[in-house]
Amino acid sequence: MRDFTYDALPGRVVFAAGAFDRAGDELARLGVGRAVLIADRSGAAWAERLRGSLGSAIVATIDDVVPHVPIERAESARELARTVGADAVITLGGGSATGLGKAIALELPLPILAIPTTYAGSEMTPIWGLTTSARKETGRDPRVLPRTVIYDPLLTVSLPPAIAGPSGINAMAHCAEALYADGANPVTSLMAAEGLRVLHDGLPRVVASPGDIEARSQVLAGAYLAGACFAAAGSGIHHKICHVLGGAYDLPHAEMHTVILPHALAFNAPAVPDAIESMAHALGTADVPAAIYDLAASMGTPASLAAIGMREVDIPAAAELIVAAAPRNPRPVTVPAITSLLMDAFQGRRPSLGPVAGSHVGG
Repeated sequence: MRDFTYDALPGRVVFAAGAFDRAGDELARLGVGRAVLIADRSGAAWAERLRGSLGSAIVATIDDVVPHVPIERAESARELARTVGADAVITLGGGSATGLGKAIALELPLPILAIPTTYAGSEMTPIWGLTTSARKETGRDPRVLPRTVIYDPLLTVSLPPAIAGPSGINAMAHCAEALYADGANPVTSLMAAEGLRVLHDGLPRVVASPGDIEARSQVLAGAYLAGACFAAAGSGIHHKICHVLGGAYDLPHAEMHTVILPHALAFNAPAVPDAIESMAHALGTADVPAAIYDLAASMGTPASLAAIGMREVDIPAAAELIVAAAPRNPRPVTVPAITSLLMDAFQGRRPSLGPVAGSHVGG
């Protein structure tokens, strides 16, 4: 076993059907009572209910939430929090709502109570992202890690299959990269493998039967594991590609992860055989990139960058941006290699590892 350092992140998780109704108790537990509520479209109906139950504890609401957290929106949210004398932030929705809450906490010392309605997983991480002039910057800061997270599978029932599928594969991307990131360790790897397994098993059931609460609970638990292992272990080139493309070309976040993940794994596979073997056991198949591509296709999710708004003419410039911003990655990142990866993703080609020597999946 290789040496490792593991910084376990603090935080409280409340997971239960009906846990949403405990929001007032959890806010009191934090010792606060003047919260800014940030709710995106997926949390809009629940936001009205929360305002009704918390009353004067909600001192302002932000509902014009957009992806990738433009710096102008962040500054406006921070100014609102100052003006109303907020002592906390409640985020209700997907990753965009959580991201805007983190943008406030990055500058103001306000605790976050996060209530996710999708499978984004960002509620479990100290990672923030801000977009300035079409360039998305990300970083880590303990101030933006939500203090309390309420997971209620009932809040995800209204999530339509067209959103649930990509959101779940976004969570699978967190698990996959956590298995080979610099911070990977035995604890996070166990969480990552289990997260992959339950997401791969539960997502088709969520899409086929949106009212299946057991499947919703399973996938939400997988999203929690995904966010937690990603927060501690870190990531590689897949997430950087998505951050760059999202910031520069305003592509939809979860759909972009869905398109890129199979290709990023095919790219990294030769350099991370042990991680691929762990993923293969979790998914029950040796050809991991093809399995994830096929899972996405079975749920009717977009299969190409072209389908989500990317232009072929922008690929050369995008490859340059990605390589310039590339993080540490198991396989060297070059402009020709990333250009090839983006072209495969643009055209929606099905990646495959072919015969995998030494695989013991199922044996």
